[in-house]
Amino acid sequence: METREATTTWRIVLIKIPAEPSRHRVAVWRELRKIGALSIGQGVWAVPNVAAFAVGIDKAAALVERAHGVIIFLDAAGATAADSARFEAMFTEAREDDWAEFLSNCTKYETELDKEIRIRKFTLAELEEEDQSLDRLRRWHRDLKARDVFGASNSEQATAALRQCTQRFEDYSERMIAALHGPSSDEGDRP
Repeated sequence: METREATTTWRIVLIKIPAEPSRHRVAVWRELRKIGALSIGQGVWAVPNVAAFAVGIDKAAALVERAHGVIIFLDAAGATAADSARFEAMFTEAREDDWAEFLSNCTKYETELDKEIRIRKFTLAELEEEDQSLDRLRRWHRDLKARDVFGASNSEQATAALRQCTQRFEDYSERMIAALHGPSSDEGDRP
């Protein structure tokens, strides 16, 4: 057997929850998906054993206990360097999927801003809505960055897309302020 050098250790989470009511299983599943845990089998999840995942794992454990289920934690590492690399690749592939979804949402955000500019929808309510959407993207980016411990290939592209969304929002804000405080379109028609 090949010897291993020090690599990432993993927190393996084994969960068994009563089948009914199903809301408990769904709540645990959502919490583990939210933190980016990798599902490696029915009731078996894994995350790198780093601090970024601790709070989410604790929340999932509390949900399992509330459901009168059983949760077991194991710390593990690949038996070989190749095993470690394969597991890191599986985890990173999941993060790449997360980043791809994030990038798609950035594109949707920019499309929405383009539409609002095109139809000249410059209202404070719309500005607030777009600001909230940008804040949601920022929080999502921060969360993804925290759990992307191996550096997915599209993470830098996502960071650039968020910067672009921020610049586009600033442009929209300036246009909105100019529209609200500039001369009205019918001012030239007045005597």
